Amino acid sequence: MNNTLGNRPDNSLVSNAFGFLRFPLHFQPYESDAEWVITGVPFDMATSGRSGARFGPAAIRQVSTHLAWESSRWPWTFSLRDRLKVVDCGDVVFNFGDAQDMSERLQGHAERVLAAGKRMLTFGGDHFVTLPLLRAHAKHFGKMALVHFDAHTDTYANGSKFDHGTMFYHAPNEGLIDPHHSVQIGIRTEHETDNGFTVLDAAQVNDRGVDDVVAQVKRIVGDMPVYLTFDIDCLDPAFAPGTGTPVCGGLTSDRALKILRGLGALNIVGMDVVEVAPAYDSADITALAAATVALDMLYMQAQKKGQ
Repeated sequence: MNNTLGNRPDNSLVSNAFGFLRFPLHFQPYESDAEWVITGVPFDMATSGRSGARFGPAAIRQVSTHLAWESSRWPWTFSLRDRLKVVDCGDVVFNFGDAQDMSERLQGHAERVLAAGKRMLTFGGDHFVTLPLLRAHAKHFGKMALVHFDAHTDTYANGSKFDHGTMFYHAPNEGLIDPHHSVQIGIRTEHETDNGFTVLDAAQVNDRGVDDVVAQVKRIVGDMPVYLTFDIDCLDPAFAPGTGTPVCGGLTSDRALKILRGLGALNIVGMDVVEVAPAYDSADITALAAATVALDMLYMQAQKKGQ
C-alpha cells in the first residue's frame, strides 16, 4: 500500500529506533486507533539564521526517554497512556533540497491523518513547516485561531516563498487563520503592529501574572478552533540555547509551561514544536525543553478526556 506522501512505497515515513516517549511506532497512522499522531519534519531549508533544525525531531525523540520513566508527569495526577492513544509515525521523507516537495508531502500527510479522525503533534524542523500544516488543518476545521509562542512574530512580508519568518503573513492572506482571534506570546524582536494579531511581548509576559496572561489569551481566542505552535526560541537562550535565532530576554521554561497548561481548555485541533537545533547545545537542554513542552501539550489533551 502506498502511503500519503506521494508515490513512494512503504519507506515514505521513517523513524528512529523508538518513538517519542517510547510510544508505539506506526508507519500507517491513518489505520491505527490513535487519537494523536506524532510526525517529525527534518527540514531547515527556510532558516534565516543558523541551520540545524533538521536534526530537531531526532533530538526531541531521543531525550524524551528521560521523561518516560514516570507513570504520571508532575504536576499532572494521571497517566497519559491511560487516557490518550498516541503513536509516532516517524519522519516525513521528501526529495533532498526540494522545499516545495516537502511542503506538498507534509500537507498531504496531514490531510490524510485528519481525514482519518486523528489529530497531530508535529516536531520541526524550522518554523516554515507550520504553514503546510495550517493549510491541511484549515481544510478540515475551517479558519482557526493561532496561539503562537515565539521570539519573532513571523509575519514578515519581505521573505522568499519558503522562509521561516513569513508563515503568519501568508496564513491570514490565505484565509487559514483569523489574526483578530490570534495571540503571539514572548515576542521580543521588531514586528508589525497593525496586522490584527495580539502581541504579548516577552517583557510584559515576564512581568505579568500567569493567570492574567492566560485569561487574556482565552478572551481573544474564544471558542474558535486553535492551532498551537511553539517555537523553542520563545524561551530565553539560558533555557534553550540550541536554536537557529536565539534572542535574549525570553521566557523561562517554568513560565512558558505554566501559561501553556493554563490553555488546556481551548479547542486545540493541532500542535507543533519547532526550531530545535541540537548542534548548538551540547547538553540537550533545548531538546529536553521541547520534549517537555510536547509532553505537556499531550497531557492537556488527555486531561479533557477525564473531565
